[in-house]
Amino acid sequence: MHLSHLKLAIIGLGYVGLPLAVEFGKTRQVVGFDIDQKRIDELKSGRDRTLETDSVELAAAIHLAYTTVLDDLRGCNCFIITVPTPIDEYKRPDLTPLVKASEAVGRVLKMGDVVIYESTVYPGCTEEDCVPILERISGLKFNQDFFAGYSPERINPGDKEHRLTTIRKVTSGSTPEIAKMVDDLYNEIITAGTHKASSIKVAEAAKVIENTQRDLNIALINELALIFNKMQIDTEAVLLAAGSKWNFLPFRPGLVGGHCIGVDPYYLTHKAQSLGYHPEIILAGRRLNDSMGIYVVAQLVKAMSKQRIPVEGAKVLVMGFTFKENCPDLRNTRVVDIVAELKEYSCDVDVFDPWVAAEEVQREYGITPIEQPKQGAYDAIILAVAHQQFKEMGVVSIRSLGKNRHLLYDLKYLLAPEASDLRL
Repeated sequence: MHLSHLKLAIIGLGYVGLPLAVEFGKTRQVVGFDIDQKRIDELKSGRDRTLETDSVELAAAIHLAYTTVLDDLRGCNCFIITVPTPIDEYKRPDLTPLVKASEAVGRVLKMGDVVIYESTVYPGCTEEDCVPILERISGLKFNQDFFAGYSPERINPGDKEHRLTTIRKVTSGSTPEIAKMVDDLYNEIITAGTHKASSIKVAEAAKVIENTQRDLNIALINELALIFNKMQIDTEAVLLAAGSKWNFLPFRPGLVGGHCIGVDPYYLTHKAQSLGYHPEIILAGRRLNDSMGIYVVAQLVKAMSKQRIPVEGAKVLVMGFTFKENCPDLRNTRVVDIVAELKEYSCDVDVFDPWVAAEEVQREYGITPIEQPKQGAYDAIILAVAHQQFKEMGVVSIRSLGKNRHLLYDLKYLLAPEASDLRL
């Protein structure tokens, strides 16, 4: 299929799909599809609640149309699926959004069409799990009647420097001809260039290990922080000293959440276990990173006890709830672990985050954030996310929220070492 004949459909208009639809929509016909009517209405009005695009960028996508109606995709012949791939409560891959998206595309799939997946999956998922759904629903035969590609997303929410177009893109296809077409298509918008993988499985594996590697590196630094805390050595000071060597990697300890680093390793370990291999190092890193919220609270409670600050009934302010700084993304935030653990100690917890929509936090986590913290009200304050607003507040304003006797835990190294009572 020649590129000039492609009419794109982007399935899923979230953090990944919308920037893709907007970029392609500047130069070619694109239909953006999402099952959330409220989301579609907002985009039509020029508002993106994820803040990954602004009204000017949305207006620049002059060839982009939005819809919740599947029949509106029948005129398309290239479908790019960008739905989320989360994990369930048992840390198992939840392919439900991917399955439903594949079923939807299968209902409008025609001879010669191409389906490209961007969702993070384990190696083999596209061809072994998704393609059979497309075949079953459409009645068409893979690599004869229709074709597939895989080009993993590399979106970094809240990052205004590393954008879709400036991050090199991995591409792949189910035949050499389709691989070239997929690669050529993305090269239309990716100024950083592409890397054409030798197969769909290679592209899937490359994506899933990107974040597995980061997860393990952070787990190592988290474990070092636990050790250094026992030795009463400042972890940040150690990392700054070690970082004076050119090849020391600049990772920092902390909570590991989000839609990628805290999730993707479980896709790889799930596949490994299905093949009879138990991945010890990857799962050990996951266990350690998932335990950090509990450790933070244990540190705080111990310090409160030493300062004769009653823990039961203590008023605690958690500053920040998103999974990372300067973005509204709540997916898989591990700040929720801190809140839950504090409540186990019968603390009265206020969550304050200027980036979040309160109704979304309530819907997803059953927590209602406060609009503004009260002056002089808190026995303990935890700086959980390094939002720019908190940096600008400074230590004096943050301390003013505490009672005369209170503790300040700087989880994100936001303040000078001497400005806080506790650091990871």
